[in-house]
Amino acid sequence: MSITAPPKNNTGSIDFLLNQMDTGASQPVRGEMQPDDSDLLDAYSRTVVAAVTRVAPAVVNIEVAQRVKARRGEREVSGNGSGFVIAPDGFILTNSHVVHDAKTISVNLPDGRECPAKLTGDDPDTDLAVIRIDVSQLAHVRLANSENLRVGQLVIAIGNPLGFEASVTAGVISALGRSMHAQSGRLIDNIIQTDAALNPGNSGGPLVNSAGEVVGINTAMIRPAQGICFAIASNTAKFVAGWLIKDGKIRRSYIGVAGQNVPIHRRIVRFYGLPLETGVLVVSVEKNSPAERAGVREGDLIVAFNDQPIGSVHHLHKILVGEQIGVGASLTIVRHTEKLELPILPAESRAQE
Repeated sequence: MSITAPPKNNTGSIDFLLNQMDTGASQPVRGEMQPDDSDLLDAYSRTVVAAVTRVAPAVVNIEVAQRVKARRGEREVSGNGSGFVIAPDGFILTNSHVVHDAKTISVNLPDGRECPAKLTGDDPDTDLAVIRIDVSQLAHVRLANSENLRVGQLVIAIGNPLGFEASVTAGVISALGRSMHAQSGRLIDNIIQTDAALNPGNSGGPLVNSAGEVVGINTAMIRPAQGICFAIASNTAKFVAGWLIKDGKIRRSYIGVAGQNVPIHRRIVRFYGLPLETGVLVVSVEKNSPAERAGVREGDLIVAFNDQPIGSVHHLHKILVGEQIGVGASLTIVRHTEKLELPILPAESRAQE
């Protein structure tokens, strides 16, 4: 019995592959309808148009005059940003850095009216502020639950970049749970990253989902980069705006950690009977902070504060209000696979001292 060796060249294999490419099932069948990308593009366009139609009437242009220090005393400079109406009786949400220390604030409505505005409350720690104009029955937006956002989700930014009013850009959620420093120096957690293009003047404008609900407040961009922009989550904005409208400021307690939302391993959830499947991963611990004194370490997973389940950075911030200052509490963490209870004494936020 003899065995014939295969040919040393690959001509036969190449011919075989070429024949498959020429005659394979990938070729269209006569009479078969081919997919039309125009249908997808039309659906995308309709989604963006509907969201903009719903939100744009509530987006305003904010012009400010500020006093800044100069070599020879002070000088007045002008600036502009964006904002959006959150209540029909004239409350407008924007960025703190847009209106902070403003001597005068003026709001241009989409219908062309120009209205003087007063600062209701300012919170540099989250770069959020609320101003108010003396106008009623205004179109206003709905703040969505930012906990429902997913990476890859369609978002739309509306604002007044470089003075071009009511400009619209679209993109996707690039990442969730980012952190960035506010101008006050405090680390803002739970930041949304998007590739929807932002430019100077977009600050304070809404980041909107496909349903026309605000999921974030546009706040910053990385200037040397392209498509790396940031927005403050709408859940943070709801909490802060409520306090600013009520008291004009926020008095906070703090424990001194920077964290991000993470899922908890199912085995740990089942073993300890945790009510939530997410927690706050400690990314860093501030020196001489209540957390450091309590023994919190980088890599710890915060799952409860005073027996209240903590599933996100937003939950932790919501609990750390002024009433917690100087009041002993317990912090529940998971370190590796061990569950620990750490006594902690929250202090007043240094920005409030």
